[in-house]
Amino acid sequence: MTLEQLRLFVAVAEREHVTAASRALHVTQSAVSAAIAALEERHGVKLFHRVGRGISLTEAGRLFLPEARAVLARAAVARNVLEEVGGLKRGTLRLVASQTIAAYWLPPILVAFRQRYPDIEVDLAISNTLDAASRVRDGEAEMGIVEGVVDDPALAQWPLGEDHLTIIQSGPQFPHTISRAWLCAAQWVMREQGSGTRAALEHYLAGLGIALQDITISLVLPSNEAVRTAIEAGAGIGALSSLVVAPSLQAGTLHAVPQTLGTRAFYGLRHKERYRSQAADALLELITQQKR
Repeated sequence: MTLEQLRLFVAVAEREHVTAASRALHVTQSAVSAAIAALEERHGVKLFHRVGRGISLTEAGRLFLPEARAVLARAAVARNVLEEVGGLKRGTLRLVASQTIAAYWLPPILVAFRQRYPDIEVDLAISNTLDAASRVRDGEAEMGIVEGVVDDPALAQWPLGEDHLTIIQSGPQFPHTISRAWLCAAQWVMREQGSGTRAALEHYLAGLGIALQDITISLVLPSNEAVRTAIEAGAGIGALSSLVVAPSLQAGTLHAVPQTLGTRAFYGLRHKERYRSQAADALLELITQQKR
């Protein structure tokens, strides 16, 4: 039983005339007759009385007609849902972002997206970079935005934005030259393993010939805010995104090392083989527009 067979049956039942139904639906009389015959043969019932040139519903036809109409109505609703999703009038965009991005970089973009597409719900999960990649790979999120490079052949990855890391401490006194010895002697407050912020710091230190075993790590904390607060309390030094520390630098509760760590990219992630919705494409287009 197909939707086309149901459509032709309803048209004939409402008009009690095969020719009128074929004209209304712009199909041949033979196609209409074949559809009705296929339904009757498949289910072993007669849907119409055929007396001379006249046609009318049998008892089975009368019982079947409201059900056929209901199926066609539900199919129309389903079609409308797909059209609304395709036209960004309905749907949910499931995202996952690492902490810095989710808390500081992404919210203004999501506000603009919501204003442009008010009927699209955004479901945002927050994870560190490795967990975010796992969610995209497993299909829990359609798209991810992370701070670190992800080595996963199942995922496509491309740059979307950038920031830079800043080494900070609570006091204003720094040496004139930030030496390897000073960095190794300091007490460090670090993000957890799997964090893009931590990976970027490790990469920077490696460029100076410093491995993690060469430094003293006093605390490992699971969020940017926890690291920032601990450093403000005098726990040592750390490296956080410029987006994270900007308010504290302005307030004077933190002070930045006068040395740049360079920029780092924010990356989009998606599964190479999963469908990407028009809502995801619309968000990416908005991000591109705001970068110009």
